[in-house]
Amino acid sequence: MVFFRGLTIERLLVAILFLLLFAMAVRVPTDTDTWWHIRSGEYIIDNGKVPTTDPFSHTRLGEDWIDHSWGSQVVIYEFYHLFGGEGQPGDSGNIGLAVYMAGLATLGMAFVYLMCEGTAYARAFVVVIGAAAAAVFWSPRPQMFSFMLGALVLYLLHLYKREHLDRLWLIPPVMLLWANLHGGFAIGFILLFGSIAGEALGNIFNGDDPRVVSWARLRRMVVVTLVSIPLIAINPYGVQMLGYPFRTVGIGVLQDYIQEWGSPDFHQRQTWPFALMLLGLVALAGLSSRRIDWTDLTLASGTACMALMAGRNITLFAVVSAPILSRHLNVWLADHGWQIHPVRRVRGRKLVLNWVLLALVALGALAKVAVVLSEETVRKAQEQMLPVEVAQFLDESPPEGKMFNSYNWGGYLMFAAPDVPVYVDGRTDLYDDDFLRDYLDITFIRDDWNVMLDDQVIGFVVIEADSILATMLRTMPDTWQERQFDDERSSLFIRVAGERSTNEVPE
Repeated sequence: MVFFRGLTIERLLVAILFLLLFAMAVRVPTDTDTWWHIRSGEYIIDNGKVPTTDPFSHTRLGEDWIDHSWGSQVVIYEFYHLFGGEGQPGDSGNIGLAVYMAGLATLGMAFVYLMCEGTAYARAFVVVIGAAAAAVFWSPRPQMFSFMLGALVLYLLHLYKREHLDRLWLIPPVMLLWANLHGGFAIGFILLFGSIAGEALGNIFNGDDPRVVSWARLRRMVVVTLVSIPLIAINPYGVQMLGYPFRTVGIGVLQDYIQEWGSPDFHQRQTWPFALMLLGLVALAGLSSRRIDWTDLTLASGTACMALMAGRNITLFAVVSAPILSRHLNVWLADHGWQIHPVRRVRGRKLVLNWVLLALVALGALAKVAVVLSEETVRKAQEQMLPVEVAQFLDESPPEGKMFNSYNWGGYLMFAAPDVPVYVDGRTDLYDDDFLRDYLDITFIRDDWNVMLDDQVIGFVVIEADSILATMLRTMPDTWQERQFDDERSSLFIRVAGERSTNEVPE
């Protein structure tokens, strides 16, 4: 209520900042993995239990499956269902997905803002850059919980180290919750162990620095971390969850073929904010009169290395580095006498003008959200990015036999044609490395690709129209008949009754 009794310039800036961040985070849900998460959440709600075996594919049906995101899948499905989602392109459920994503993104950046130092202007500047870097991988998926909870754990560590407020007792229950929301709980331990290592180095090399957490206080951080580890096992899959992050990282196909698991491509503009943060951090740490803290050095260098190896880790680097960047930016500005402090309180016509400005920004943000999430805009975007037509066809009149489908489309087909078991989808941990490499042999027509289709009794193929496999199947009209769709991106090949592929590849 204090906010409404007196609108200071700083509060106005903060309100505008987060209104704009929320509006920026709202985007059309087109990520193909989003849809198998919704389908999984629906399955859990309908059956009243968390799956322990795969119910969605014909290649892994009945095999053990660790659904590490079961809790967030329920949340995502409920958001989709609450806003009226009915499984149709552009329906109002997409608003729920966008609100889920933007809400968690904004909350995560709020924790980042609280960790930053300096004036409202400087903090807002850093947070905007951090949000621009992190937003590359914002999508309505369970990983948004990991983004928000990672920022929360870092904030609790920040309070303990820099504000001398002990809220570490919250970390174990947060980690317990996290383990039932997303397999990214490993991020929490990266932050905990990185902070412990940084403070240990600080005690060894700069024990007289007042910023360093003393050995006595450091022991509490260690105890909290050790207590958190066994709590991860309190989930539907027990101790198996402890090894899940290592199992996922060990899938070689992820690094070889999945974009978000590969190194960032700096020729793409969306990676430039990350490059700016990385270079800015190095420059300001060297130019400011403040010596970089050991924990800051450990966390920033560690997450930078992770981000350079896998683009999906850019979001973690942004959360870690934004507060560090603000600390050195604040000192560098003070060194040069360039700090600008906003007026603490305004009255009269200035107060009215500030309220008008805030209202205009709020209306502008609302208008942007309304335009982005209009039924027509969402429907067109999803029809351009997802196999909407072929999914509708399969849902209404699926061909006989088993389906072979594009990996990129498996998640959406699982959602939009739920009665047709998929061949593969985004659950890479379920399919494992060997299976996925066999899938790639088929899609790139390597080795005995056609024999594998025969042996697996594949009755129809759903694939990108311009793919290598589609081009090859068009040369085999006696075996595969093509059905094209208006989107000109999707192709459906149906096996001619009684025909098998030949090992001879047509010239």
